[in-house]
Amino acid sequence: MELEGNVVDVVNNKIFSAIVKIEGKKIVEIKKSDKKFDCFLLPGFIDSHIHVESSMLTPSRFSELAVRHGTTAIVTDPHEIGNVLGLDGIRFMIKDSKQTPLKMFFTAPSCVPATSFETSGAIITSKDIEILMKLPEIVALGEMMNFPGVVNQDREVMKKIDVAKKFSKPVDGHCPGLKEESLKKYISAGISTDHECITLEEAREKIKLGMKIMIREGSSAKNMNALIELAKEDSDNCFFVSDDLHCDDLMKGHVNLLLRKAVSFGADPIDAVKMVTVNPAKHYNLNSGLLRVGDSADIVVVDNLKDFNVLETWIDGKKVAEKGKTLFRVDSLEGKNSINLNKKSAKDFEVKTSKKDFTEVNVIEIVKNQIVTKRGRSRLTVKDGKILPDMKKDVIKIAVVERYGKNNIAVGFVRGFNLKYGAVASSVAHDSHNIIVIGTNDEDIAKAVNIVREMGGGLVAVNNDVYKVELPVAGLMSSEDIEKFNGKLERLIDYTKNTCGFNPFPTLSFLALLVIPELKLSDKGLFDVTKFSFIKLEA
Repeated sequence: MELEGNVVDVVNNKIFSAIVKIEGKKIVEIKKSDKKFDCFLLPGFIDSHIHVESSMLTPSRFSELAVRHGTTAIVTDPHEIGNVLGLDGIRFMIKDSKQTPLKMFFTAPSCVPATSFETSGAIITSKDIEILMKLPEIVALGEMMNFPGVVNQDREVMKKIDVAKKFSKPVDGHCPGLKEESLKKYISAGISTDHECITLEEAREKIKLGMKIMIREGSSAKNMNALIELAKEDSDNCFFVSDDLHCDDLMKGHVNLLLRKAVSFGADPIDAVKMVTVNPAKHYNLNSGLLRVGDSADIVVVDNLKDFNVLETWIDGKKVAEKGKTLFRVDSLEGKNSINLNKKSAKDFEVKTSKKDFTEVNVIEIVKNQIVTKRGRSRLTVKDGKILPDMKKDVIKIAVVERYGKNNIAVGFVRGFNLKYGAVASSVAHDSHNIIVIGTNDEDIAKAVNIVREMGGGLVAVNNDVYKVELPVAGLMSSEDIEKFNGKLERLIDYTKNTCGFNPFPTLSFLALLVIPELKLSDKGLFDVTKFSFIKLEA
């Protein structure tokens, strides 16, 4: 088997016309040619930090979509399903990934649960990390979100890091806003990457101290615009990653779109390709091709180095996608579910107060295209001892409903969704994945939560109509045919765009994540991440 084209040599920083000969799974010869070709041969693309669960597709379904866009390998942290089902959930992800040619490498989730201030479905200890590290599919310790635990040398946290060192595997980081001495302590523990930078100043400080920076451009957080200069300054120590990429966005593209955007921002095309091929392959010691003789034949054929339109994707010497069509089909495994809560009523979501007429409340303020929030305040009306939302001020209710049998409910207020009527709910709420809901009135909020309960997990929007998408695998994923699933998802998103002007689900899914500043909500209450403690709803 032979492929002809302009070879992009990311190891030696050059491009040349060649004929690539493949035998079995390997590249056996790269012969330079005098011919002129109108396509480029690149090493297969690697997304080195992604949570497959966030696509809402099982690993095998995810792979059917990702390969269309030139992705031949990923490094995925299964901490979403880990929070729901523990080690059993991680084993499900690994087993299902084996059905697909896409090379899926995994990290061992380091923070399950992310904090002790929420209710999760499982706990992963340092002993569990030791079990996971023995698996050949595990290439690193997943993002260490408990940066206070690292800085303060928490015994269990440090044990997990020590296990990774014992197995000579890197430790991924997660330390938004950390700086100066605290940052130095965090890095000195052996943590080598970070994907949470949102400013160039923050990224430069971290890279100067020895970190590798993952420049994120996903469905929820988009940081490339702010960080692209870093990629131009030090491409050898940067990766492009998606982190969280929803199915509807994955339908449009994957790593190829990150390359397209980077080049449009002025990045050198070869340097950009390095950040999704040789850089992650070396960092994680991946068995993934770099388009050299003796390498696995993991090759992407694109039309040019500006648009990166994918013509063909090859993995281990087999063509797996061509012109936007997947050339294989797998039978996705069926997974467990764990939605366990009582039916809710409107009264469950009332916010009572002793104040008369008006009261001041703390409000979660969302930030467009970011997963960070701001801490705001609003003066709200009190009627019959209950605090009411105010759509004119764009202040509506938000609630987190525990899904693992304890039936905790916490209610707060949020600004920025511009929701005018009804309610929106989801069983995807990082990282513990309790049910999260926003709404303009208690009746629709209760209705939305009950529909998620009845579905065994999923997304829903309610008013006079009901639009919903089932996520029966751990309340996070679907094994349904991707075209059918995405059709349902698009109808739901179109409906929510009509109610609030944008797709609220990516942003909503992060409003219970207590390790991302500034104000978040767990099933136990309103949480100030900067103080790392609960605060009262009324200001």
